Amino acid sequence: MSRQTPARHGKTGQPIDTDKLDRVVAAARQASDERALGYRERALKLYPWVCGRCGREFTHSNLRELTVHHKDMDHDNNPPDGSNWELLCLYCHDNEHQKYEEHLAALAAGHAPKASGRQQPQTVHRPFDGLADLLKK
Repeated sequence: MSRQTPARHGKTGQPIDTDKLDRVVAAARQASDERALGYRERALKLYPWVCGRCGREFTHSNLRELTVHHKDMDHDNNPPDGSNWELLCLYCHDNEHQKYEEHLAALAAGHAPKASGRQQPQTVHRPFDGLADLLKK
């Protein structure tokens, strides 16, 4: 029969009360779920059930796949007019958060974005360059 040693704090070496930790985590998850239900219900009443990126339409049967995205990435910023929300399908929502994570990683690596936030490719080919002269002839 093996006996497990209690988990210990990495710096102090004191035993960790895992029951208390489990209660704190459960309470935080419940509070997050309740907060999400509130703004999700409001967003579903305010906006059409369409993904704001890909345009996929949703019905009651697949509504669980439509999520509320916070434009500023702050889940506590829930103005009553819904101005910080957009409805996105699961896939587009994941993509938005992935782009945000990549943006943060680029900033941490010292790669500051340009003022527009995106680098614009330089166009060198000008297909209508001489058109004005041809039309004058």
